[in-house]
Amino acid sequence: MIIDVHAHWGPWFFTMDVADSTLATMDRYGIDRAIVSATEAVIYDAPAGNRALAAYLESRDRLLGYVTVNPRRLREAEADLRAYLPGGRFVGVKIHTDYTGSPVGSARLREALTLVAETGRPALVHTWGASVLGLAEVCLDVPGLRVIAGHMGADGFRHAIEAANACDRLYLEPCWSHAPAGRIAEVVAGVDPAQLLFGTDATLIDPSSAFGAVAAAGLSGQTAERIAWRNATALFQL
Repeated sequence: MIIDVHAHWGPWFFTMDVADSTLATMDRYGIDRAIVSATEAVIYDAPAGNRALAAYLESRDRLLGYVTVNPRRLREAEADLRAYLPGGRFVGVKIHTDYTGSPVGSARLREALTLVAETGRPALVHTWGASVLGLAEVCLDVPGLRVIAGHMGADGFRHAIEAANACDRLYLEPCWSHAPAGRIAEVVAGVDPAQLLFGTDATLIDPSSAFGAVAAAGLSGQTAERIAWRNATALFQL
């Protein structure tokens, strides 16, 4: 069983014909379930993208959704959280700090994550470099908040280790367009295995990148199983 907690649905603004390839990509790599955000919602219009994804998910059992939230449009965010989370097809929230111009340390992001905490659902938040340390601070300050550090800080993965150790409600997923030797193994050795998840960034990045990086870490059976699906099942109550 493999659950991808960081995936996408819909076309990108690059010259890439991947708008309808989410399920085909999952089949190619043996991914059983994926939690996806609408590309339109992430990079352009959150309400429109969430609405389109909700319609798409009605007939796709292998896919679950993230309600994408723009911290600069909190009134719309509140409406979408109320509209989509209770239905069961959306199991978490997605916030991209860069596309929305809402850095981890901003008041806007903190307010958005406070709204998320009230729903009881986890949030996948884009992190890069040392920003993952700031995300841990917000997580500690907001009661009940559970966050996934998307890309686990990318080149700031050592900061991600510190962040996860500071807050047991912060989870790490590994996808990144680079794969430095030893990155996954170092994180696994330094973090509670209950805080580790698997994500690919498909369809923006081919899943072979994440699969190869995790495989190169030479993980034990139990740890590999936790990362592949057990931790995601518990976090998202699947």
